[in-house]
Amino acid sequence: MQPLIYHNPECGTSRNTLAMMIHSGEDPEVIEYLKHPPSRERLVELMQAMQISPRDLLRRKGTPYEQLGLDDNSLSDDQLINAMCAHPILINRPIVITDKGARLCRPSERVLDLLQDPVARFIKEDGEVVHHPRRIGPTAE
Repeated sequence: MQPLIYHNPECGTSRNTLAMMIHSGEDPEVIEYLKHPPSRERLVELMQAMQISPRDLLRRKGTPYEQLGLDDNSLSDDQLINAMCAHPILINRPIVITDKGARLCRPSERVLDLLQDPVARFIKEDGEVVHHPRRIGPTAE
């Protein structure tokens, strides 16, 4: 299977995740989810694959989270999913799917465990150095 990333090019975490994938030799399918949001059905499938709840997938920063009152714990999963479908910016990212599973990659180095041949060392945009603890292999700088 070709790896897939639900990506926002405006997000540093998403850019770092995509770069780690590419530097690890992957050629992921990139879906800019703000331009091409997942369907409601696909969103539910992604949460099931990641084994997280809708509340776990909600992005708060830089979104209408507060204006929509999504901090109300009485809201149902369906209501939260409906909000994410209506406002895709509420979907936290990046989401990566590979043969090894699906994961919300925050922080970006969470992607390394999903890759076949992860880069051993990577320098993020902000200069932080990431080492994959089980790899002695290619380095990306």
